[in-house]
Amino acid sequence: MKIPALLFLIFSATLTLAGQEAVYFVSDDGVKVRGDLYLHDVQQPFIILCHQDGSNRSEYYEIAPRLMNLNYNCLAIDLRAGGKSGFITNETATMALMEKRATQPLDAAADIRAAIQYVQRLSKQPVILLGSSYSASLCLLAAGGNPLVRAVIALSPGEYFQPVLNVREEVKKIKQQVLVCATQVEYPYLQKMLAGIPTEQLTLFKPEKSKGVRGTGALCSSNTGNGEYWFALMMFFKKLG
Repeated sequence: MKIPALLFLIFSATLTLAGQEAVYFVSDDGVKVRGDLYLHDVQQPFIILCHQDGSNRSEYYEIAPRLMNLNYNCLAIDLRAGGKSGFITNETATMALMEKRATQPLDAAADIRAAIQYVQRLSKQPVILLGSSYSASLCLLAAGGNPLVRAVIALSPGEYFQPVLNVREEVKKIKQQVLVCATQVEYPYLQKMLAGIPTEQLTLFKPEKSKGVRGTGALCSSNTGNGEYWFALMMFFKKLG
């Protein structure tokens, strides 16, 4: 029997979002943060998923289920420095504006701290942070001197917070394992920016079969070269043990 195209899309979306639960928690400056919790087994490690600028938690609709298949729980969050993407509204950004809180990229660090604390109430294990673009840099900052962070996966980070803060200096505080994914163009720049991380802690990946894609798009099916990125990610997980 042939399944109508619309029903097939609805069925596919249901499969993709299986296990997803809406959760809310409060940041240290009083902003209510929205998250999508993908809970497989509370005994397994957690990855906190942070979106790029102008986006929201829906950025991980395709990626989170694949990470669950690798035996990770996931928490995809709306950061206050974001916006509507497709039909999905960034609820944290909306609530931050209603509360008249600061919503610049660096202010979203409070939302990541809140997410780490939320996961700690579910699991006593340190978390893995995964960020894209400006939130990749925020994840690097959040790891510095923080025993609650096990590792960082940073997709296309950069110096998004100057002149207030210099990421190149801040990464010197990192003691965890770090995977940074770059496009071929970004690679030389990121080599310099991340020079303060010891080589034994840093895995800096660039694709060899394509020019690469920035941010979470590198892991999506829309990127025909996503297999290289997923292989690098799986090798990093194996390194973590």
